[in-house]
Amino acid sequence: MPGTFEPLPGGGAAVALDDVEISIIRSLAVQLMELIGPGPAEESGDPLADLFAEGPSEPPSDPVLRRLLPDAYSDPEGAPQGKEAEEQRAYSAEFRRYTENDLRAGKRDNALTVIRSLDALAAEGEGGAVLKLSPDESRQWLGALNDLRLAIGARLEINDEDDSDLLFHLPDEDPRKPMVMAYLWLGGLQETLVSTLLP
Repeated sequence: MPGTFEPLPGGGAAVALDDVEISIIRSLAVQLMELIGPGPAEESGDPLADLFAEGPSEPPSDPVLRRLLPDAYSDPEGAPQGKEAEEQRAYSAEFRRYTENDLRAGKRDNALTVIRSLDALAAEGEGGAVLKLSPDESRQWLGALNDLRLAIGARLEINDEDDSDLLFHLPDEDPRKPMVMAYLWLGGLQETLVSTLLP
C-alpha cells in the first residue's frame, strides 16, 4: 500500500505515508491555503445575503490562481475577437462575481481537511502511519490533490500533455526537478484515490 490509496471496507480510502511524505503534502496544502487567501472578513449573519455576496469580477493576476479559478466563458481553441471577446469577458466577470468566493471557500476547506488529517496522523507518532479517510474526506482530499497539481503545473508552465512529457526527461541538476517529482507523485496519489471512489 505505500504511496497508493486503497479502498476501505464500507467506503473511504487508506494510504501509508512516511514522515517526509506527510511533511511535503502538509507544506503544499498550507502554501495552497496561503495562495487562495482568507475568506471574507465579515459575514452579515444572514446566510442568504452571504450566499449572494459579490466577489471580484476580474481574473486573478497570479498564474496559479488563474489556473485554479479560470474564466467560465472562454474558448480553449482560440481567442475570440471583437464583440465576441467583449461578451465573453462580460459573462466571465458576472459569473466570477457570484461564484469565486464559494470556489475559494471550497478549496480552502479541502486544503484544511488535508492539513487536519495529516496533523492527526503525525500526532500518532514518528515513522509514518496509515492515513484512513472517510468517503467525504476522500472527496476533499481528491479536490485538494487536484488543486495542488494544478498549482504546481502552473508554476512549471505545463499547458498540455506535451509539456508534461518533456518534464519526464529533465536532467537531475535542473532546478525544476523537485517540483516535477512532486507533481508526478501527487498525480499517482490522485489517480489511486480516484480509483477508490469509483463504484
